[in-house]
Amino acid sequence: MKSFALLLLSCVTALGAQKKPVDYVNALMGTAPLDKQVLIGNAPPPGEELYTGMTVPGAVLPYGLTILSPINKVLSLSYPAGVGMSYDYLHHTMYGFSNGMPGMMVMPVVGPWTMPPEYTGSIYNKSRQIATPGYYSVYLNDFHVKAEMTATYWTGMYRFTFPQSKQSHIIMDLGHQGGNVEIINNHTVRGCGERFMPYAKAWGRSQTCFVAEFSKPFNSFGTFREDPPHCPGPHNFLGDKVVTPNGKTESGPYAGVYLNYDTSEGKQVLVKIAAADNYQDAQQRLATFSPGWDFDAIHRHAVEVWSKLLDTIEIQGGTPHERMMFYSNYFHSFASPHLIASKGMRFRGPDGRMQTAKYNFYGFVPFWDTGRNQVVLLMLADPSAMKDILRSTLAQARATGFMPTGFHGDNATLMYMGAWLRGIPFDYKAAYNYLYRNATVTKDGARPYLGEYIKKGYISDFIPKGNPDPPYAGGKAGVATTLEYAWDDSALAEYAKKLGKEADYRMFRKRSYNFRNVFDPSDGFMRGRLSDGEWISPFNPAEPYYNFMMKEASGWSTLWLVPQDVKGLINLLGGRAKFNAKLDEFFNTPFHAPGVCRDCTGMIGEYVQGNEPDIQTPYYYDWSGEPWKTQKIVREILTELYGSDKYGLGFPGMDDQGALSSWYVMSAMGFYPVDPATANYEIGSPLFHKATLHLGNGKDFVIVANNNSQKNVYIQSGTLNGKPWNKPWFSQKDIANGATLVLNMGPTPNKSWGSAPDAAPPSM
Repeated sequence: MKSFALLLLSCVTALGAQKKPVDYVNALMGTAPLDKQVLIGNAPPPGEELYTGMTVPGAVLPYGLTILSPINKVLSLSYPAGVGMSYDYLHHTMYGFSNGMPGMMVMPVVGPWTMPPEYTGSIYNKSRQIATPGYYSVYLNDFHVKAEMTATYWTGMYRFTFPQSKQSHIIMDLGHQGGNVEIINNHTVRGCGERFMPYAKAWGRSQTCFVAEFSKPFNSFGTFREDPPHCPGPHNFLGDKVVTPNGKTESGPYAGVYLNYDTSEGKQVLVKIAAADNYQDAQQRLATFSPGWDFDAIHRHAVEVWSKLLDTIEIQGGTPHERMMFYSNYFHSFASPHLIASKGMRFRGPDGRMQTAKYNFYGFVPFWDTGRNQVVLLMLADPSAMKDILRSTLAQARATGFMPTGFHGDNATLMYMGAWLRGIPFDYKAAYNYLYRNATVTKDGARPYLGEYIKKGYISDFIPKGNPDPPYAGGKAGVATTLEYAWDDSALAEYAKKLGKEADYRMFRKRSYNFRNVFDPSDGFMRGRLSDGEWISPFNPAEPYYNFMMKEASGWSTLWLVPQDVKGLINLLGGRAKFNAKLDEFFNTPFHAPGVCRDCTGMIGEYVQGNEPDIQTPYYYDWSGEPWKTQKIVREILTELYGSDKYGLGFPGMDDQGALSSWYVMSAMGFYPVDPATANYEIGSPLFHKATLHLGNGKDFVIVANNNSQKNVYIQSGTLNGKPWNKPWFSQKDIANGATLVLNMGPTPNKSWGSAPDAAPPSM
């Protein structure tokens, strides 16, 4: 009996069943780039770094605004490679750690130190680097210092373990944006600076202040600042530095403080910090959320918060690496929107006034990115948070007169419509008033070029002066913007219909077909048009345009930006057979773009997983009668474009605050919402033997993949709640009260499963 128990225990250990979801998370996932040339296209441009997922590996809570994270790249001294990333796994020198004050860095240093923006860095030991939910630690080899950090929603705490030294320091500065700092006494520092806050675009810049307290008084101190050079030259390349020993106040660029300690071996200095709109609120947050110095207690609480959320999905099967990737992606899926204030907390609202939060108030939703998928994951796994996100976004609209938008779309409509269809209680009529204004106000409104879109049915582009090589960033992105608006209008039409607004329904329904107006039947692509209606020439669908006609995409990628009416796109391309041939060409044409595209990484042929414009396209075969090709490509993306690099941490491109992570999570479970404004989910190929999603209403949605393996990627047959299921999609009503979807997998396609015309998902 004893030997049987030991055998059982060993089997459980081998399967990894003893580990909880939170134990699988490696927050470093997404901090490395892919490293196979065929997967990264022609990026990066010469002299630049390749995009990683740009995920945050530091200590943070779900939706958290307080992030204590490592910084191994000094952005102010780096070439502006598209988007700044402060941590890249491939870098080997640590320069400091972030906190709740945007732009601020904290760094323990032993020995001499130098002024920012040069900073005094240290080689760090990657094998001793730990990044788990609510915790980050690293060993700084040059200083023999162990740096640890953890966080609450409103405070952060560092724990620095020093060696024996009479030159131990903690350096703090406010970055190139600067501000003012003040040493209050031998254990307190505070400061303020003007920062762009991640609320809504209309809120703009706002003052942010911090208060930092130290567990051990510092022996001596001083202040510094560094004024950037006013003009180039051999004698003026460092700017003007000011260092004031025993100084207590300083202001300007890189304003900061240096705090000196005489440490014995193993001496720990803890720093707790909070940020707010003013000193009083920051101090209050410290007193309320970090009253003592129990670092481990704060860490345990962070793990508990994350566990509650990560436990909403349970998976069985897969390799340990796949389970790590799944829960690490799920972890990163909660990167946005940021929680600005919890219920009952004072904060500066979207109207600029201080107020008390009546519910958990969230900041801006990055609709062009996460509005495509992550918002749906939140509706399923965290509907209570989504309800408050809907409230917060409506509050931002009331303050500005328009619903927040993202890039060239108006995708808040997709979120509100999708939430309504998924049964999340809300005052949808109130939201419609602002969604309607977004879609109808042409002067100083929310949608650029809306007047032209309404008048012509498309948005024109112009040929740039001198016709510069792509990527060209100064255009109107007329094709992509037209397609985005048509998608938004299709959702708004259904929204109006549910409210009984028949005239609005007809108007928006008619506009939702505007995608046809930028389709050129002569070559089968969406193409830019001049203001007189002529097609723009020359046109190369393989060229990665930035704002000229397309938006961060090529003509190949942009062709498929019609998720609201895939059947209509099939008809435009000449029917199922020609549509499938075009899709096959898309996924099999090698990427040889004339211009360099830093956004175009994570490639399968011309398909780009590393950016949002075409990430729904692998599921289009579900409409065209060949769902087995969706199954093959989805599984290929899951296994080749995530974690296939030598470190096992690579992402296909920038995560964009949870968009690529959410794609992975839902696709790994076996489904994806191609159009988040509907209540439908398209089926791919589950990565695990079993996935259980605990819905917010107490019910479970279970996906079982029998005979699943790396080779058995094709669906042979299926049942939903015990009844035969021969459709490559299901709807919210099918799973709302709990459901079990069983898919029987095999090594070769079953071309009859889900392929009938009447089995295809609904389409506009």
